[in-house]
Amino acid sequence: MTGSAYVFARTSDEYNRLRLQAGIWEEATTRMLDRVGVAPGMRCLDVGCGPGEVMRLLAERVGPSGSVTGVDMDGALGREAIEVLRATVDAPVEFVEGDLYELDLPEYDVVYVRLVLMHLADPVTLLRRMWTWVAPGGVLIVQDYDTEGMATWPQLECWGEFGRVMDGIFEQTGGDPRCGLHVPAHLVDAGIGVPDGTDIAGVLAPIADTRGFLQASYTSALPTALRLGITSQDNADRCLAELAAAEADRTNFVRLPALVGAYKRKPA
Repeated sequence: MTGSAYVFARTSDEYNRLRLQAGIWEEATTRMLDRVGVAPGMRCLDVGCGPGEVMRLLAERVGPSGSVTGVDMDGALGREAIEVLRATVDAPVEFVEGDLYELDLPEYDVVYVRLVLMHLADPVTLLRRMWTWVAPGGVLIVQDYDTEGMATWPQLECWGEFGRVMDGIFEQTGGDPRCGLHVPAHLVDAGIGVPDGTDIAGVLAPIADTRGFLQASYTSALPTALRLGITSQDNADRCLAELAAAEADRTNFVRLPALVGAYKRKPA
């Protein structure tokens, strides 16, 4: 994707991490889709669709009279997602591989993007482009992370290392780990306007229930962090060992990043 630096590895482990992440945030995403009124017959676009989990949620709502298109630069992952979806949902689904800044796409009733803008040095340009894909009367939905406030309690010794790696790889590659907080301003700067509504979702859960996601996120980010000199292999080994040990203690909780949502409807 032009203007982006995807900081995670493109591996089967990363694809599994994306699925874990989608499961964590399914309830929050469902709430946003229902709040804006995604309904049967609508045409939907999922920008940066990854493994297709949001496409599934959209397809369940639009049914056979609607349609869902996913777009992503990772063609292998997108095609795999479409195969699964075509066997499990009634709505017509399609996948388009390509650069979001170069694709010529039609208009849709719903244009959705989750956890993509935080990777971009210039999210405003992509939002402006996405707005051209929203049909009159349609809606643009954005959800992204604000990592401020992530914490464990009782605090793990490795938590400083975890945060330094996860935030550092975005900061040093032009991304924004606090993108969720900035989404309303980005919409204004893109000429789209003040959001019609916003939403914030959070998770506080035992590390035992989230360690798989935490470990997968750290491991997937590690090659970039090592290349940029943010951490060392010794630090990484200690961090992963402490996360593994914490899994056995259900009294140790973690607060994940906030998932901030905003939406804007285009005048009919």
